[in-house]
Amino acid sequence: MRLLRRILVWAVLAPVLFVLAMQLFFFLQIWWWVDHNPDSTSFMRHQLSLLREKDPRFELKHRWVPYDRISDHLKRAIIAAEDSNFAEHEGVDWEALQKAYEKNSKKGKVVAGGSTITQQLAKNLFLSGERSYLRKGQEIIITYMLEFLMDKERIFEIYLNVVEWGVGVFGAEAASQHYYGVTAAQLGPAQAARLAVMLPRPRFYDKNRGSPYLARRTDLILRRMRAAELP
Repeated sequence: MRLLRRILVWAVLAPVLFVLAMQLFFFLQIWWWVDHNPDSTSFMRHQLSLLREKDPRFELKHRWVPYDRISDHLKRAIIAAEDSNFAEHEGVDWEALQKAYEKNSKKGKVVAGGSTITQQLAKNLFLSGERSYLRKGQEIIITYMLEFLMDKERIFEIYLNVVEWGVGVFGAEAASQHYYGVTAAQLGPAQAARLAVMLPRPRFYDKNRGSPYLARRTDLILRRMRAAELP
């Protein structure tokens, strides 16, 4: 009987301890990244493994550049396109999440995330591309860790350097070179707006650069960029 009780206790405790240990790992890793740059992310490594199934010698296009060497046009464009309240919220835009929940309920499956820039970074750094409410919950926990340990500028700097921008293309510097043959610091307003619009479906737009939607949305983001508040 005593043995059975112990087994039941450990059956409950083991998953709890595992989850707590995982949260501690995330917290310590983010703490390290406050003043150290990530070499890669979980998402980057996953994409590289998929691309190497087709070409074992494939290498990602990725080069880290400091925040002040990335065009302010690109920063404003991304905030205008992805997260207009980035400078004000605490990492999660609950109103956007509510709208996403309502949309998912109507569809009967997870089709929208309502993610902020910080949430997108949390997902890219640590999580898979799987869509589920469990993964979304973990994403929110990591998001609050990022916001607790880092200021907005550091969060945005990491995001700009690790976000996917095409097939094997990661970060603002690689994207600027890949699409325009210029550095991230040299991007003009129209180029920046177009890169920002690509973010939700970067691999698709890398292969479909003449998309009419891409052109229309770019014009809209150009008009919104002036009002975008930088961290």
